[in-house]
Amino acid sequence: MNKINHYTSITELHKKSGFDPPLHPQISLMTCKELMTYSVGEDRFTGDFYMIALKKIKSGHILYGKTKYDHNNGSAVFVKPRQIIEVSNVQFAEKGFVIFFHEDYLYGHNLYEQIHQYGYFEYEINEALHISPSEEVIIWELYEKIRKEHDENSDEFSREIILSHIDAILKYSDRFYKRQFLDRSSNVSGHTVKRFQTVLSQYFEHGKHLNKGLPTVGDLADKMLISSRYLSDLLKQETGKTALEHIHIYLVTQAKNQLLSSANTVSCIAYDLGFESPSYFIKLFKKMTGKTPLQFKQQH
Repeated sequence: MNKINHYTSITELHKKSGFDPPLHPQISLMTCKELMTYSVGEDRFTGDFYMIALKKIKSGHILYGKTKYDHNNGSAVFVKPRQIIEVSNVQFAEKGFVIFFHEDYLYGHNLYEQIHQYGYFEYEINEALHISPSEEVIIWELYEKIRKEHDENSDEFSREIILSHIDAILKYSDRFYKRQFLDRSSNVSGHTVKRFQTVLSQYFEHGKHLNKGLPTVGDLADKMLISSRYLSDLLKQETGKTALEHIHIYLVTQAKNQLLSSANTVSCIAYDLGFESPSYFIKLFKKMTGKTPLQFKQQH
C-alpha cells in the first residue's frame, strides 16, 4: 500500500506538485492550459481542502473512494477534506478546470454549514456528475466570474463574492444531479430499487443477520458497488424514501409476517431478525406502524 500524504495547506500541495504558488493561500484556480499533463500531490494524498473539478481526460488516472475516473465521460467531481485522492499523469481531452479551497476559507460564512448538505461530496468518482452542454456553459460562466474576482481584486468584498459564486456552482450541481437521477430512473425503470431489494433479501436469506446483525446501508451499497450516499439519494429520487427507510420497511414487513404466522414471542422475533435488543425492535415497529408488536397481533 502506497503512503498517504496529508497536506494541511494548498500552498504545500502546489509546491509538492510543481505548480506556481497560489495567489491566495486558501484558494487555487487552474485550467487545463495551466495544467496540461500533471500529477497532483505525491502518490495518494489527503488535504484540508475541498476540490471542484470539471474535466474530460484522455489518459492517466484520477482515483478517490474505491474506483477510477471513467476516461470516456466529461464530468464534474467534488472532493471533501481528508478524502483520499490520487491524480497521476493526467492529460485533458478538452478544456477543464480545478478549484481548491481550504475549509478555513469558509469560516464565518453560511457556506461553512451549507456545504455539508450537498451529498455528492460523499459519492464515488464513478458517480460523478455528467453535465449537458447547456449545463456546462453555466458552470464555466461561474468559474470565469470566480477567476476574474480572484485575479483582479483583493479587497474586503472579494471573499464574499467568490464564495457566492462557489455556492452557485454547488446549487446548480445539486439541480443537475437531480436531473441525472431522473434521466437514469427513466432509463432503467426502477432498476436501483429492484437491485436493492434483491441484495437486502439475500442478506437475510444467507443468514448474515444472525452473525452480523441488522444490515447497514453501507453493507448493501458495497454489495451493489456504489457509495452509501449515492444509493440513498438515488432511492430517494426514485421512491421518495432513503435506503435506511427501505431497510426499516423490510424489517417491519418481515416482523408482521412472523407475528401473524407463528407463536414466537416478540423477543424471539426481534432476535431472529437480527436486532440486538427487543426494546429497539419494539421502538422501530411502533414508529413505523403506530402500534406495538403485541397491539398489532391482537388487532389482527
